[in-house]
Amino acid sequence: MNGIEERRTVEGPHGQDVAVVISDCDTADARMVFDALRAAFTTDRASADVPRKLAKKRPTVWAATVDVAEERVVSGPTPLGAPLSIDVQGGYWAVERLRRSLAHAFDVRVVGTVSGDQEEEVRLRLDNRSGG
Repeated sequence: MNGIEERRTVEGPHGQDVAVVISDCDTADARMVFDALRAAFTTDRASADVPRKLAKKRPTVWAATVDVAEERVVSGPTPLGAPLSIDVQGGYWAVERLRRSLAHAFDVRVVGTVSGDQEEEVRLRLDNRSGG
Protein backbone atom coordinates (compact mmCIF):
# COMPACT_ATOMS: atom_id res chain seq x y z
CA MET A 1 0.00 0.00 0.00
CA ASN A 2 1.14 3.54 -0.62
CA GLY A 3 0.87 6.30 2.00
CA ILE A 4 -2.47 7.64 0.76
CA GLU A 5 -4.06 4.17 0.64
CA GLU A 6 -2.78 3.45 4.15
CA ARG A 7 -4.26 6.70 5.46
CA ARG A 8 -7.59 5.98 3.75
CA THR A 9 -7.72 2.55 5.43
CA VAL A 10 -6.80 3.99 8.84
CA GLU A 11 -9.27 6.88 8.58
CA GLY A 12 -12.21 4.65 7.69
CA PRO A 13 -15.56 5.95 6.42
CA HIS A 14 -15.63 9.00 8.69
CA GLY A 15 -12.25 10.22 7.47
CA GLN A 16 -13.73 11.21 4.11
CA ASP A 17 -15.60 14.31 5.31
CA VAL A 18 -14.02 17.75 5.24
CA ALA A 19 -15.55 20.78 6.95
CA VAL A 20 -15.18 23.93 4.84
CA VAL A 21 -15.67 27.43 6.26
CA ILE A 22 -15.66 30.61 4.16
CA SER A 23 -15.90 34.16 5.51
CA ASP A 24 -14.72 37.69 4.80
CA CYS A 25 -15.45 37.60 1.09
CA ASP A 26 -18.07 38.62 -1.44
CA THR A 27 -21.13 36.37 -1.61
CA ALA A 28 -20.54 35.74 -5.32
CA ASP A 29 -17.03 34.47 -4.60
CA ALA A 30 -18.31 32.22 -1.79
CA ARG A 31 -20.83 30.80 -4.24
CA MET A 32 -18.09 30.13 -6.82
CA VAL A 33 -16.12 28.12 -4.25
CA PHE A 34 -19.18 26.12 -3.15
CA ASP A 35 -20.11 25.51 -6.81
CA ALA A 36 -16.60 24.18 -7.50
CA LEU A 37 -16.77 21.92 -4.44
CA ARG A 38 -20.22 20.67 -5.45
CA ALA A 39 -18.94 19.95 -8.98
CA ALA A 40 -16.08 17.84 -7.59
CA PHE A 41 -17.71 16.12 -4.60
CA THR A 42 -20.92 15.48 -2.73
CA THR A 43 -21.67 18.29 -0.25
CA ASP A 44 -24.41 19.11 2.22
CA ARG A 45 -25.11 22.44 0.43
CA ALA A 46 -27.78 22.29 -2.25
CA SER A 47 -27.23 24.34 -5.39
CA ALA A 48 -30.20 26.50 -4.36
CA ASP A 49 -28.48 27.29 -1.04
CA VAL A 50 -26.90 30.55 -2.20
CA PRO A 51 -24.60 32.42 0.22
CA ARG A 52 -26.17 35.64 1.52
CA LYS A 53 -25.04 38.26 3.99
CA LEU A 54 -27.44 38.28 6.92
CA ALA A 55 -25.95 41.00 9.12
CA LYS A 56 -24.28 44.24 8.10
CA LYS A 57 -22.29 44.82 11.30
CA ARG A 58 -21.03 41.31 11.93
CA PRO A 59 -19.04 39.00 9.67
CA THR A 60 -20.95 36.31 7.83
CA VAL A 61 -19.62 32.77 7.80
CA TRP A 62 -20.69 30.08 5.35
CA ALA A 63 -20.00 26.40 5.99
CA ALA A 64 -20.34 23.08 4.22
CA THR A 65 -19.40 19.48 4.79
CA VAL A 66 -17.78 17.85 1.77
CA ASP A 67 -17.56 14.08 1.26
CA VAL A 68 -14.39 13.47 -0.75
CA ALA A 69 -14.93 9.71 -1.16
CA GLU A 70 -15.91 10.04 -4.83
CA GLU A 71 -14.17 12.73 -6.83
CA ARG A 72 -15.52 14.08 -10.12
CA VAL A 73 -13.51 16.06 -12.66
CA VAL A 74 -13.69 19.85 -12.30
CA SER A 75 -13.89 21.36 -15.77
CA GLY A 76 -11.35 24.14 -15.33
CA PRO A 77 -10.61 27.58 -13.91
CA THR A 78 -13.33 29.39 -11.98
CA PRO A 79 -13.16 33.20 -11.77
CA LEU A 80 -13.10 34.99 -8.42
CA GLY A 81 -13.69 38.70 -7.90
CA ALA A 82 -10.86 38.78 -5.34
CA PRO A 83 -8.55 36.30 -3.60
CA LEU A 84 -10.06 34.70 -0.51
CA SER A 85 -9.16 32.34 2.30
CA ILE A 86 -11.04 29.23 3.36
CA ASP A 87 -10.53 26.99 6.36
CA VAL A 88 -10.80 23.25 5.87
CA GLN A 89 -10.69 20.56 8.54
CA GLY A 90 -10.64 16.80 8.25
CA GLY A 91 -8.41 13.78 7.95
CA TYR A 92 -5.04 14.27 6.28
CA TRP A 93 -5.93 12.26 3.16
CA ALA A 94 -9.33 13.95 2.80
CA VAL A 95 -7.97 17.50 3.18
CA GLU A 96 -5.25 16.83 0.62
CA ARG A 97 -7.77 15.39 -1.85
CA LEU A 98 -9.98 18.46 -1.47
CA ARG A 99 -6.99 20.80 -1.92
CA ARG A 100 -5.86 19.01 -5.09
CA SER A 101 -9.36 19.14 -6.53
CA LEU A 102 -9.71 22.88 -5.84
CA ALA A 103 -6.43 23.39 -7.71
CA HIS A 104 -8.29 22.52 -10.95
CA ALA A 105 -10.50 25.59 -10.44
CA PHE A 106 -8.28 28.03 -8.51
CA ASP A 107 -4.70 28.87 -7.69
CA VAL A 108 -4.44 27.27 -4.22
CA ARG A 109 -1.78 28.05 -1.60
CA VAL A 110 -1.55 26.59 1.88
CA VAL A 111 -1.06 29.55 4.22
CA GLY A 112 -1.44 27.85 7.59
CA THR A 113 -1.88 24.45 9.19
CA VAL A 114 -2.69 23.02 12.59
CA SER A 115 -2.01 19.31 12.82
CA GLY A 116 -3.69 16.92 15.17
CA ASP A 117 -3.39 13.22 15.82
CA GLN A 118 -5.78 12.16 13.04
CA GLU A 119 -7.00 15.45 11.56
CA GLU A 120 -5.64 18.73 10.41
CA GLU A 121 -7.00 22.21 9.92
CA VAL A 122 -5.65 24.07 6.91
CA ARG A 123 -6.13 27.63 5.74
CA LEU A 124 -6.07 27.81 1.95
CA ARG A 125 -5.71 30.98 -0.08
CA LEU A 126 -7.67 30.80 -3.34
CA ASP A 127 -7.05 33.09 -6.29
CA ASN A 128 -7.70 33.05 -10.02
CA ARG A 129 -5.60 30.56 -11.94
CA SER A 130 -3.17 32.17 -14.33
CA GLY A 131 -3.23 31.05 -17.95
CA GLY A 132 -1.31 28.03 -19.04
